[in-house]
Parts: sequence; structure tokens; C-alpha cells
Amino acid sequence: MSVSTAAADQSLCTPLPVLGRDVTVPLVTGGEVTYAALDYAASAPALQRVWDDVAAYAPYYGSVHRGAGYLSQLSTDLFENSRVTVAEFLGCRADDQVIFTRSTTDSLNLLAAVLPADCEVFVFETEHHASLLPWRDARVTYLNAPRTPDEAVQTLESALAERDPYGPALVCVTGASNVTGELWPVRELAAAAHAHGARIVLDAAQLAPHHPVDIQDLDVDWVAFSGHKLYAPFGSGVLAGRADWLQASEPYLAGGGASRKVARRADGGVDVEWHDSAARHEAGSPNVIGVYSIASACKALTEAGFDSLVAREQHLIGKVCDGLAAVPEVKVLSLFGDDAPRVGVISFVVDGWNSSHFAAALSAEYGIGVRDGLFCAHPLVRTLLGSDPQSQGECGAPEAAPGEKSLNAIRVSFGAGTPDEHVERFVRAVTELVRDGARWNYRTEDGRCVPAV
Repeated sequence: MSVSTAAADQSLCTPLPVLGRDVTVPLVTGGEVTYAALDYAASAPALQRVWDDVAAYAPYYGSVHRGAGYLSQLSTDLFENSRVTVAEFLGCRADDQVIFTRSTTDSLNLLAAVLPADCEVFVFETEHHASLLPWRDARVTYLNAPRTPDEAVQTLESALAERDPYGPALVCVTGASNVTGELWPVRELAAAAHAHGARIVLDAAQLAPHHPVDIQDLDVDWVAFSGHKLYAPFGSGVLAGRADWLQASEPYLAGGGASRKVARRADGGVDVEWHDSAARHEAGSPNVIGVYSIASACKALTEAGFDSLVAREQHLIGKVCDGLAAVPEVKVLSLFGDDAPRVGVISFVVDGWNSSHFAAALSAEYGIGVRDGLFCAHPLVRTLLGSDPQSQGECGAPEAAPGEKSLNAIRVSFGAGTPDEHVERFVRAVTELVRDGARWNYRTEDGRCVPAV
């Protein structure tokens, strides 16, 4: 390492403390090792700060909005203040609504449920299923995978130019791919959408944990993301953005909390007056702890500073990409090219290896947790692997036995809590497995490759 590189490394921020950083796991070859969690794109470990905040609040937990007691009032304030924190984190406009959901998937299904009649939806085939599939009651145009950011904008512009210019339309696009980690030209896509009278929703599930997301700066109409990818456990998500479509629709769920007034009619029916606020789409008892954990994570990331977090992540990305590039048998998957900006999400295939076998060996022999399969983005992965993107595939591991080829990939992902040693161990493990082969025998069980006992 050069003196300048060493100085640069020393200037990087340290990893943020996360739960599980000291957990050890057994190796099939004997002994134990500290677990290297490199599956952040699926669920990031909880920040210690988030866990501590939740633990401090837990004794004061109470019902929200409808309780007169002190703990209920405190919990209500905490819940609504969390909404303010998320709005600030996303740079929301003054009249935007922040709705708490279960996940990104839930958020986008909510938006799909409130689309105006005869709304057209435009979505790239490269999307995660959470943003590819919810639009079942709309007219959907699926756009082919672009090979450059400029092509993405041109493809969208061409499709929008052919639509009915007087009807409602929505564009759904990811901010960062959950397969390649590549950053998409969100601001340019938003400009194209608005130029053609369409609105745009940003799937920020993979972007928000790694980069600042500002609704006004990106000029998007809605943003959706999940807490469990933002270092916040407990199963909550967010849909934030323009209120008009949300207020004009029937509630996503009908029930207590969404209704302002309910009365019997003379004919025996029921009249309901729904809330116009975010509560309209938050029926039932809310996940207060999940919501508070998201707000805590937003504060922690903001206080740590995204400039420092991004710089450190790029440092880790460089280590992984350089290490994989040194192994000729490894092919990194990319839409926009190897030099495209990306977050800490990298998928690859290894010549001569079944993806499930490789991932199993990383876990069993090195204590490294990665993901293998199609990553709930089947058309994209199949396009990247040169197979028919219309072919059906199963989530998770293939049925192929160890050593057999499969149309699946391996994904390594990391973020604010990842220490250098984890990515260094990963690069060393890939190199050794390709060079020397696995040190253990494996078999297929219930569709997954596991160590043979």
C-alpha cells in the first residue's frame, strides 16, 4: 500500500456499530470465526444506536392516538415525531404525506391501490419484484433493460411519447439496483416523466441506506423504502410524497384509525368519513417500535454524514471489485459497465461453479453470509446472464447439484457497519475456492446446497 493510499484509508470513518458484529459461527472444517454479514441488500443488521433507542423507549410503550394515559400520549408523540424525522430525512415538500407501511413492497402496493382510473404505468424489466409486480389493475408497459443511463432516459421518453397525453401516468424506477448496485439516473428520468405529464415513484430500498435521498432535489413524486434495509428492524416501511392521489382514493385498508366518523344509515347501512391525513392509509394499530426504529436510523445516518459513509463504502467497493477482477473465472454482472457508479451491492457468477454451491462453501468454510439465486429480480438476472428474460425461475437457490451450471448468481452486499476484514476475507475466500476448490463435500437438500454430514 502506498503512503497516499494509507493516508486516505486512515481518513475514512470507522464502521458504524451494528448488532451481531461479534457473533461467532462454527466452520465445517473446525473451529469458529466471527460472522461476516455480507447480505445487506436483503436485510442490513440493526444499528446499535437504533437498538439502544428502542430499548430505552420499550418500558414506555403504549397505544397510539386513542389513549388518554401518559404512556399512550408519549407513544403518540413519538410516533408522530418519527413522521417528521422521516420527512426531514427525505427532504419532503411542505404538503407531502409520510405514510408508514410494512415494507417497500407494501408501500408500492399501496400506491398501486390509489392510482386514478385508467392510469398507465411504465416500469423497466430491471426492477425488483416489489416494484415490477404491484400494478395488476393498471395498464402496464414493461420497458426493456437499458445498457446505459442515457438509454434508460431515451427508452422512457420514447414510451411516454406514445401514450395518451391527457390521461394519468406513473413511472416506477429504482434508485440503485438490488442486483448490480448500479445507480440509476433518477433526476433525468423524473424530468422525462414530468415533461410528458407523468408522475414518478422512486424505489429507494437500496438507495436510501447508502446515499442521501431528497425528494425535492430528485424531483420525484413519491419515495418508497424499507426499514430493514436501513439498519432498522421490526418490519416497517415508508411511502412519502404527494397527497392528492392518496386523499382521493379509498383507504388501502379499511378499519379503525383510517375513519374519522362512522354512522348507521336509516336503511341499515353504514356511512364512513375517512381521514384526509396519512392516517387514511394506516388503519389498525401501528407498528410503533418499527416506525421509531426507522426514525432512529434516519437520525443516525444523518449524524454520521453521508459524505463520510459514501467515501468509506466506495473504499470497500474498490477492495471487492479489485479482488474479483483478479480472478479470471469470476464475471461481475453489470448493465451499465464495470465503471458505472454503484452502491455496495455486487453480483457475480463463477465459471465451473453452481451458485448455491459457492455460497454454501463461503458460509460453511469461511463464515461469510451472501445471497445466491435470482434476488427477486428474475427478468433482470436472466438478461444479465444471457438467458431468456421471459423464462420463469424460482426465488432462492436452483435445483442443480454442486458443480452443475445454473442460471443464478451470487450477491455480496455491505454498508455502513461492514469492517474491512469482512470484505478482505470474502476476496480471499473467493480466490481460494476458485483456485483450490471446496474443502468439504456438499449435497442438495430442499433445493439448497448444504454441507454433507
